[in-house]
Amino acid sequence: MQLTLGFSPCPNDTFIFDALANGRLRPLGFTFRAELHDVETLNQMAFEQKLDISKLSFYAYLRAKKHYSLLSSGAALGYGCGPLVIAAKPLRIDDMAGCRIALPGEWTTAHLLFRLWAPQAQQRFFVTYDQIFDALRTGRADCGVIIHESRFTFQEAGFQQVVDLGAWWEQQTGLPIPLGCIAARKRLPVHVLDQTERLIRQSILLSQENPDDVLPYIRQHAQEMTAEVLRAHIEMFVNDFTLDMGPKGRKAVAVLAERAEQAGLLT
Repeated sequence: MQLTLGFSPCPNDTFIFDALANGRLRPLGFTFRAELHDVETLNQMAFEQKLDISKLSFYAYLRAKKHYSLLSSGAALGYGCGPLVIAAKPLRIDDMAGCRIALPGEWTTAHLLFRLWAPQAQQRFFVTYDQIFDALRTGRADCGVIIHESRFTFQEAGFQQVVDLGAWWEQQTGLPIPLGCIAARKRLPVHVLDQTERLIRQSILLSQENPDDVLPYIRQHAQEMTAEVLRAHIEMFVNDFTLDMGPKGRKAVAVLAERAEQAGLLT
């Protein structure tokens, strides 16, 4: 049995899945075929049930959970790692109603958090995460919500922070921010799901033990980044919650679902 395994080309995902994608870890009784896509593409593919196992935004998972089970390993979840709202000039939450906002995908957790923070903001549009800066520079957007490596380069690019949505979430809930997860089709046998969870943990540990061995695969797929930004990106998004979400991580997901439901954002 061959299973499709979807994840993004971002450094944290290629770091996590290197050993599985490149055959250093082999499942018993099945194989993986890796597919790399932008996370919003992965979200849309999950809605169409195209992938067996996939990285998803938690917002997308909440919509797709009828068909997908949440795995405990591989998540992007933690403290101090949330999306940022940025702009070329100082803005406040009261300004959001009149702003055009560029967001990195309709079903990204960044979009969900932004809507929870500023429900009055209606002029929203979507581009891939690496086009947010350009939308601001060209005047298409008054502010943007950034994720991934853009968190480390926005000041150098001439922008300023309006709000840290992760910090806002932490202040509101006291919980880590659930950004992305690994989900698997519910039709898969339980032993396949269990083995996949174990293999993801093993793959993470192998990468942590041998970071130099993983670098070529990361570099193959990463946007142009300095070694410093690569390292900071991986350290921020790969942590203890990535090995196992645990009770606190699952509580954070439950609270996110509750707040999204209360705001009418899961229809």
